[in-house]
Amino acid sequence: MKIIDARQAADALAYGALIDELAKGFAVGCESPERHHHTIESRVLPDSTLLLMPAWDYEQMDRRYLGIKIVSVCPGNSSRNLPGLTSTYILCDADTGQQLAFIDGNTITARRTAATAALGAHYLSREDSSRLLLIGSGKVASLVPDALRAIRPITEVAVWDINASAAKDLVHRLNDGGFKARLVEDLEREVGAADIVSAATLAIDPIIRGEWLSEGTHVDLIGSFTPNMREADDAVMQRATIYVDRPEALKEAGDLIQPLQCGAITEDQIVGALQDLCRNQCVARTSARQITLFKAVGSSLADLVAARMVYASVQG
Repeated sequence: MKIIDARQAADALAYGALIDELAKGFAVGCESPERHHHTIESRVLPDSTLLLMPAWDYEQMDRRYLGIKIVSVCPGNSSRNLPGLTSTYILCDADTGQQLAFIDGNTITARRTAATAALGAHYLSREDSSRLLLIGSGKVASLVPDALRAIRPITEVAVWDINASAAKDLVHRLNDGGFKARLVEDLEREVGAADIVSAATLAIDPIIRGEWLSEGTHVDLIGSFTPNMREADDAVMQRATIYVDRPEALKEAGDLIQPLQCGAITEDQIVGALQDLCRNQCVARTSARQITLFKAVGSSLADLVAARMVYASVQG
């Protein structure tokens, strides 16, 4: 069994190629059972979550892979100066069960999340989108600008985070990477000026307000993944044409569950999933003035696609 570290995994997952492979993967599909959620209670810090995410290729595939990602999400790690998410990916031969690779799951998670957001933006954002508002400055958020730059002419990035020091550090890194990056001083103004608003946080209270959005904006929510987490308020959801990475998001994401429960939106407002977009089975953006929203909770299919790419890269 091959042991593949974070650097090797990242080198194998260039965004242009990864976005292309994800588009093919979502179009073809795979067996992707509902992921397991387990709450790890804490008396002092916020509760943690254990996620188990399996997926395997359909029987008709020439070479079938099976993979499972083991994820621990610990919001309390911010007080320990540690990452909030840790994961490992095990890739196997689907026919024999033989374990093929043990891959750094943090890299797979972060890069496939950013690339999935970019794939959604490929269908849903305006083609001339150049101004990005990035809400969050963690590992996933830090990768979003480069992923989006693979499909849109992103030049300006405004960064907001509840941790101002972390946001400042990310601004410096983005400027070194060729972006025109700056710290957000007025969040309402920056939301209104952005072509794409991307949030990658673990927030439980909405950060983005619908009244702040300008016509034509694409909103990308990729941080929250449990029923009690919110990155956008009801007004955002009411103004937007909504898409999801997978249908199960309606059962997992507070950004959808809560406004559906209170009647702020109906399921009719959710036009389709990423699979539908990749198969041309639903309508994408229809006008330059339309506000679109992509809500992602994470997909074991995307993990499997990324893991296959990583394993292929070390096979020579």
